[in-house]
Amino acid sequence: MEQSYQPQAIEARLQQQWREQGTFRAREDDPREKYYCLSMFPYPSGRLHMGHVRNYTIGDVIARYQRMQGRNVLQPMGWDAFGLPAENAAIKHRVAPAQWTYENIDYMRGQLQRLGFGYDWERELATCDPAYYRWEQWFFTRLFEKGLVYRKTSVVNWDPVDQTVLANEQVIDGKGWRSGAPVERREIPQWFLKITDYAQQLLDDLEHLDGWPEQVRTMQRNWIGRSEGVELQFEVEGGQAPLTVFTTRPDTLMGVTYVAVAPQHPLAAQAAGANPALRAFIDACSHTRVAEADMATLEKQGVDTGLKAIHPISGERLPIWSANFVLMEYGAGAVMAVPAHDQRDFEFARQYGLPIRQVIHPQDAADAVDLDAQAFTEKGVLRDSGRFDGLSSAQAFDAIADYLEAQGKGRKTINFRLRDWGVSRQRYWGCPIPIVHCGDCGAVAVPADQLPVELPRDVVLEGAGSPLKSDRAFIETRCPACGGPAERETDTFDTFFESSWYYARYACADYDGGMLDQRVRHWLPVDQYIGGIEHAVLHLLYARFFHKLMRDLGLVEGDEPFRNLLTQGMVNKDGAKMSKSKGNTVDPQALLDRYGADTVRLFMMFAAPPEQSLEWSDAGVEGASRFLNRLWKAVYSHVAGAGTQAPVADALDDAQKAFRRKLHATIAKVSDDVGRRYTFNTAIAANMELLNDIGRFEVRSETDRALLQEALQAVVLMLSPIVPHICHELWRALGQSQAVVDCAWPTVDQAALVRDSVELVVQVKGKVRGKVSVAADADDQAIREAALAEPNVQKHLQGLALRKVIIVPGRLVNLVVG
Repeated sequence: MEQSYQPQAIEARLQQQWREQGTFRAREDDPREKYYCLSMFPYPSGRLHMGHVRNYTIGDVIARYQRMQGRNVLQPMGWDAFGLPAENAAIKHRVAPAQWTYENIDYMRGQLQRLGFGYDWERELATCDPAYYRWEQWFFTRLFEKGLVYRKTSVVNWDPVDQTVLANEQVIDGKGWRSGAPVERREIPQWFLKITDYAQQLLDDLEHLDGWPEQVRTMQRNWIGRSEGVELQFEVEGGQAPLTVFTTRPDTLMGVTYVAVAPQHPLAAQAAGANPALRAFIDACSHTRVAEADMATLEKQGVDTGLKAIHPISGERLPIWSANFVLMEYGAGAVMAVPAHDQRDFEFARQYGLPIRQVIHPQDAADAVDLDAQAFTEKGVLRDSGRFDGLSSAQAFDAIADYLEAQGKGRKTINFRLRDWGVSRQRYWGCPIPIVHCGDCGAVAVPADQLPVELPRDVVLEGAGSPLKSDRAFIETRCPACGGPAERETDTFDTFFESSWYYARYACADYDGGMLDQRVRHWLPVDQYIGGIEHAVLHLLYARFFHKLMRDLGLVEGDEPFRNLLTQGMVNKDGAKMSKSKGNTVDPQALLDRYGADTVRLFMMFAAPPEQSLEWSDAGVEGASRFLNRLWKAVYSHVAGAGTQAPVADALDDAQKAFRRKLHATIAKVSDDVGRRYTFNTAIAANMELLNDIGRFEVRSETDRALLQEALQAVVLMLSPIVPHICHELWRALGQSQAVVDCAWPTVDQAALVRDSVELVVQVKGKVRGKVSVAADADDQAIREAALAEPNVQKHLQGLALRKVIIVPGRLVNLVVG
């Protein structure tokens, strides 16, 4: 064993050994219980950042611990390789996106290997590989055949300079983030998956995900947004088609004073022909995109269309306004407005001088309602509501719904906030959508034997639109149905499409006969999934949806893909999330070069619990390095002093028993911290404390040396999932022939935890006046006698009458005096 710790040499040698021996290769014929540990795969942006390092270290610690529990562990890695950053880089560097992506993959793979992560690299996949996306194209065509895919026009953010659709986040002050051009709202054909057909399943099955954080389950419940209400119609004067609205508060129906429609609503467009103000308002709205999440803070604006709606019960004529707070993509693009009982409607009515009519009153008539300040949104008792006066809000829900249904003007229904998933993207670097457009046959799915529809790679991106739109060699084809001339779809899939099923493909990444094979039944569901909280809704919801789709096609078993979910916190520096724009990033490569992988891994696990944000500290990294050097020196000193393999003797003195009790108490704590609580920081702290005890333990006999050997071996085993390289070397130095990666987790010797004696605090009048040591099995009389014999206790009892002795077993003796 070398006297000094040389991490780089140790790590390089061991990583090469792991690769050559296939140490982390997972096999289906292994008889041990399976354990599938998966961290969300990265986008190959070029270099790992510290968020990656934290995420993947957490996953690797869990996987290695489960391996030590005797399980057959699968921990794969791959690349979420399609997406806009590759296009931006291609434009900036004048290089094809494919070349840029694969060069990044090669570099980042090396970084992951340098960190010592125990991945089964034989299962590596990249979503931009035709061998991968071929099967999602096949899957899409199956869904198309089942009627779960459709195409319709949809409103999008359109950048007229870049000729592309922008996400809401890419619209900054009404302009494209890259071109700076005013963004337009356009209606273009888009492909959709019917996720709403699975809305109730997605909601119900959340109740079975006990291994998920409640925060994530709540976010998904809110996103799915199930609500019970009434769908009703308002007739429109002039023979127009009626307006359909949905409300969860039919009890407020008699308080409606206007109806609002989205600026993109056909009724608003029709009225704009003779209304210049409305036409200007619609045009202004066409250059802005409002996300639902921004509605609460949005300045409410609108224009009267001049049209009138007819109240379905009272027959009152109500003005129809076009308002910017109504979204066309939610519901039917129209809402009934009740200013007295909805704050949004209240603010709009106050701004434009519209009537505010209270019809819901508090249960207690003495409670005053100030409608000059804000809307009264609580439920209560109906007044000024005709035949429904006196009903509670709950009673009125049913009564008004039943009345409308009897009149053929409405019905009870269940609505979901969730909308069908638009999977079309007007970009180049993505998976081509496998549809052919034929003038005679319409949209036709590409047959399985013609898949994959490969993305052309010899392209040059100029920055304006997708090159697929003008690539006639790609576009022109024959219709699979009739053989006539046809054109390929030039949209590509949303990149969430690829990341929604990759976890299943890892089970059979080498299979070329279909999307999945029988091996998925062995490995799924994923036992532990690790990733950022930012993926709580979209990625995790889409992956759950895909799993149910694959289940219904007979490709997988079970209802859910991920049994347990851990969402790790961010990595911050100087109080803010690390980012290039803030200039507060830390390069993992520089740390690896200076300290080695184990120091980086140790700091990442020690600085904070996984689910909390981690504040970067250069001093903390130095501290992690110092601890590993201390551990190395402790083993070196022990080995240099003629280490022993002799078993620990049965007969131990008090000091030896105390030392061994501390050792096995630490094993018990660390086992719980790592195996159940995932509080790796406290597990490391417990080992640091134990190492301090090891340093203070005096070796005077062969039994002492055997105890020290046992303790050092336990520390090495407990730290090996976190710092595997140094522990491999130290394990060998301690005389062990088996590689530490193949060893079992240390077990607790319950006998070592049993105390021969216990120390009790003695209180007099509630204040600590002494401590006594008694036999662990001492009875109350013996404890009483020991407490009363303690000199300092006797001093504080002088002149006082002992009234009562209260004994709390194992903790204290309380002497009550008068």
